[in-house]
Amino acid sequence: MLLNFFFGLLLFLIFQFKPAIGLDFDRSDPSVSLLQNRISNNFSKKYCNAIQNGFSKDEAMKSAIVKTENIISFSYNPQKKWIEKSDLANQISLKVVNNCGWSFGLIGKDGVDYFKSYFLEIYEKTTPDKNFSR
Repeated sequence: MLLNFFFGLLLFLIFQFKPAIGLDFDRSDPSVSLLQNRISNNFSKKYCNAIQNGFSKDEAMKSAIVKTENIISFSYNPQKKWIEKSDLANQISLKVVNNCGWSFGLIGKDGVDYFKSYFLEIYEKTTPDKNFSR
C-alpha cells in the first residue's frame, strides 16, 4: 500500500514538472505560413524580374535579398520571429525554380537544392548581422 502511494506520488511529480505539450506555441500557425508565403513570393518576384532585366545571378540575388530584407525589417508583424530560415530558404527556392528557374537551367529537386544552398550562402555574406525572419 505504501509502495503504491510513493509510486503514485512519483508519477504525479513527473507529470507536474514536465512542460505541457499543448501549451507550447504552435509554429505551424496559419499566420506564420501566410507571412512566409508572402515573403517568398516577394523575393521570387524580385529575383526573377532582376534576372529578366539582365542582372547576373549574384546581382539579382543580392538585390532581392536587400529589398526583401528591408520590407521585413519594417514589418510590425509579430509572427516573423517564428519563421525558420531553412524553411523560408526552401520555400523561396521552390518559388524561384518554379517561376523562372528554367531560364537559367534550374529544374526539379536538384535545382531547388542548388538554389537553396546558393541563397543561404549569399544571404550570409550580404546580411551577416541580420536574420531574414527576425
